[in-house]
Amino acid sequence: MRTIRHWPLGAKLSLVGAPFLLLAICSIAMLVWMSLQLEGGAASVNEAGRMRMQAYRMVLSVGTGDMQALPHQVAEFERSLELLRNGDPERPLFVPWDDTVRQRFSAVEQDWVRFRGQVAGSSPPVASAILADEAAAFAQHIDGFVAGIEGHLSRWTSLMHLLQIALMALAVVGAAVLLYTGYLFVLEPVGLLKEAIHRIQGGDLSARVDCATTDEFGTLAAGFNDMAGQLQSMYRNLESRVHEKTAQLEEKHERLESLYEVTNLVTKAVTLDELAAGFTKNVARIAHADGVALRWSDETNRSYLMLASHGLPQAMVEAEHCIVAGDCHCGSPSAPPGARVIPIRAMQPARMGHCAQAGFETVVSIPVRLHDRLMGEVDLFFHAQINISDAERSLLEALTVQLAGAMENLRLNALGLEAAVSQERSFLARELHDSIAQSLAFLKIQVQLMRDAIARGDAQQVQHVLGEIDLGVRESYGDVRELLMHFRTRANAEDIEPALMTTLRKFEHQTGLKTTLQMHGEGLPLAPDTQIQVLHIVQEALSNVRKHARAGQVWLDVQKQPQWRLEVRDDGIGFPSQEGAPDETHVGLRIMSERAERLGAHFEVLSNAGRGTSVVLTLPATQRPAVVSAAPQQRVA
Repeated sequence: MRTIRHWPLGAKLSLVGAPFLLLAICSIAMLVWMSLQLEGGAASVNEAGRMRMQAYRMVLSVGTGDMQALPHQVAEFERSLELLRNGDPERPLFVPWDDTVRQRFSAVEQDWVRFRGQVAGSSPPVASAILADEAAAFAQHIDGFVAGIEGHLSRWTSLMHLLQIALMALAVVGAAVLLYTGYLFVLEPVGLLKEAIHRIQGGDLSARVDCATTDEFGTLAAGFNDMAGQLQSMYRNLESRVHEKTAQLEEKHERLESLYEVTNLVTKAVTLDELAAGFTKNVARIAHADGVALRWSDETNRSYLMLASHGLPQAMVEAEHCIVAGDCHCGSPSAPPGARVIPIRAMQPARMGHCAQAGFETVVSIPVRLHDRLMGEVDLFFHAQINISDAERSLLEALTVQLAGAMENLRLNALGLEAAVSQERSFLARELHDSIAQSLAFLKIQVQLMRDAIARGDAQQVQHVLGEIDLGVRESYGDVRELLMHFRTRANAEDIEPALMTTLRKFEHQTGLKTTLQMHGEGLPLAPDTQIQVLHIVQEALSNVRKHARAGQVWLDVQKQPQWRLEVRDDGIGFPSQEGAPDETHVGLRIMSERAERLGAHFEVLSNAGRGTSVVLTLPATQRPAVVSAAPQQRVA
């Protein structure tokens, strides 16, 4: 099997550009080397010219008789020869050697040996003319050496110019080749892909990219072709998918609508019968059932009571009003959780066959559970053999969960109402016991004293007892009126001030005494239950003022910060502080003290004989604030 080698785009471009890059690097290296040769040759030419000057300087020194400078000049000339012979890479300086240059350099060396001997053995001024001729000949040989170097450098310069022209041509050819390969490997595939995209945008889903390369553009073209094929396939099946999605959306919409209707029902239903009847009708319409039965089970799950039904024959409803667990396939506490589909014709015969007699073929039983506790079941009856989908099963189970929650809420509301009634009755009994019952007990004692006085014939005692009885009856009548006034006083869910003002106005109307309410500071409102207890304490304090204080004016001071503090003051007769609080015959103070204790508040009574009395109630610093709601205001009992 032949293996196809995949060349990526980067490898292709690198393969095309690598030869040109290599040639360019080699050419540049050659140019650099030639530049170094030319620079070194030029330095050697300068050094040879310096040698010519040194030769003339030695002749001048001999002619002038300056023999002391001659050794130094000879040494410099020899150093120049040594430098030309070995070169100096640091300057750089090196002679471009060839056969001609070597021959001419050898001639210069030979002339130098002869010239140095003549310079060293001559004496001025006799040999100055001879040395001048020798120096001219020696300078000609040096010029020949320089000419040889310059000829060599001229050839290198011509070669370098030729190489520069070749490098320019290489750059032009390389750029043309790279442009062509870029068009062939990049621009052309991009153009084909762009054309195919325009065709796709124009609605031609059959557009494909003809790209036979194995690089990245080939992979991209293959992916584009696959995508175009999938788009074409999806477009062909789009209508069926739209119908499918529309059906799913309609199903979800119907489910949400059903849940909303049942939720609306359970929130508005106030009685169990209303809830059960409405639920069976809604479930029959939602599930398209021919009949519905809502059965509720007792705590032991031994019997099932039919709370409501819809679409069932009357005889079947009467016969199955209450069924025992196990008598029928419907009422089965041991059934698995979730909806069950029961084929009536195929199931084993049972003692109850009313559904088969009524012509039903299928029963769907959905248990009603709340916190893993079986509370009953909902039975759907169908005249045809059916099966339910997972979505329908989930919807029916969700509806039964809402039903269970609604019925549990009704039960809890009933228990709460019962507890409220019981609490109200207990409070009334305590109020009657603490106020009117005490007065009636006092009257009972007075009646017994009257009987004894009549039996003894003591007319004076009889009149005294009648006065006491009259006073007790009037106090009982006043207590009854005061209780009725208390029952009609409402606590405000936001602030206690309106209720306090109402209480003071009623007190003024009953007694004719002037009252003053003073509010100090701003604070969080009291909770409704706390407001009720505070109002009771204030009302009891006012009742004591009415009964015992003989006051002309009453003040109610309320301080909200840093904690709630209420003080009821009067300008009545008061009572001596050494006598302490009134005894148990005055039940008002004891009632107020008990209420304050329930609130966790501090209760105090301050009084001096002839200076009035103050009843002070100080609530704890941390009070639960009132929650504003739309619920009806609570009536103070």
